[in-house]
Amino acid sequence: QVALVESGGGLVQAGGSLRLSCAASGRPISGYRMGWFRQAPGKEREFVAGISVSGLTTYYADTVKGRFTISKDNSKNTVFLQMNSLKPEDTAVYYCAADTRLNGAYGYWGQGTQVTVSS
Repeated sequence: QVALVESGGGLVQAGGSLRLSCAASGRPISGYRMGWFRQAPGKEREFVAGISVSGLTTYYADTVKGRFTISKDNSKNTVFLQMNSLKPEDTAVYYCAADTRLNGAYGYWGQGTQVTVSS
């Protein structure tokens, strides 16, 4: 069973950048499909970005495409989310997720990290 811990959140001005990290333990992430989700106050949790088990395929929500980049470092057992050109509407708690299946729901979740973008 894999455990996930996010870090790197914080307060940033609009137009700025942050890099979130998701450190995994218990299992190597080389065998997991990984994803980032976010939940803003009063809203449902939404998909942000995903990366395949191989790391060769990435997926993005339209709202972040071209601004966010997901990557996977198997040697560090860590997944990253590089967020550039941040907007106030990116403010949310960001969650890392993992699963061994090739598609479908994610079975493992981190506790989340807060990202706040000021205008």
